[in-house]
Amino acid sequence: MAAALLVEQAGDTLRVTMARPERRNAFDAELIQELAEAFEDVGNVRAVVLAGEGESFCAGADVDWMRASIELSYEENVADARRLRKMLETIDSSPAPVIARVQGHALGGGCGLIACSDVVVASRDAKFGFSEVKLGIIPSVISPFALAKIGPSAARRYFVTGERFDAATALRIGLVHEVADDLDEAVEQILGELRTAGPEAARHAKQLVLDPPDGLGTERRIAERRTSEEGQEGLRAFLEKRDPAWRSESSS
Repeated sequence: MAAALLVEQAGDTLRVTMARPERRNAFDAELIQELAEAFEDVGNVRAVVLAGEGESFCAGADVDWMRASIELSYEENVADARRLRKMLETIDSSPAPVIARVQGHALGGGCGLIACSDVVVASRDAKFGFSEVKLGIIPSVISPFALAKIGPSAARRYFVTGERFDAATALRIGLVHEVADDLDEAVEQILGELRTAGPEAARHAKQLVLDPPDGLGTERRIAERRTSEEGQEGLRAFLEKRDPAWRSESSS
């Protein structure tokens, strides 16, 4: 059986590509497990690019997987949902910034993947939807991540209607950050920006969002970064009007 996921490290970037184009990269138990494993340890890469092969990014749950779930007991459904939740949490908490490259359809759990990503670039013709209610169920497992991105106002419409919406709407409500004609070019531009940032600083900056500090915590965190080797190098480079060491390392 072919792998449901392709994982390849190219230099300082880890590329994680869902490889079920014939199923529009829809979730099943295998893909969920492989995604969780891929994001469990991303090493010291500068960024992870999450993508889907073929015409669609991810069309939600696989039909055969949904069919099988009909026969599951309540306890089995809880266990099934827990595996999905843990996979999403693993992506959301990845120490390296995650860039989602979105084309075609991103429905249901596909929107969950987007909500767990730090930067999302979508094609102009991409279509989105929290479509669970159309099946008589709800977007429960993905809701914490989606609510953090789009807020309750947008969720109260798109969760309850299950309607599909376009990339311009996804941009307006905060589900995506950029709509592009050339996805690969847009992703490379973002990777280029990340390479100008201190590698450790980027990871710590992500943690500020995932785990916001209180007043004392803000003081401690900036003091830690200012006194760190990377912080010292960055500040000195700025004052000396030169590139910091990590810029030279990225270009070498």
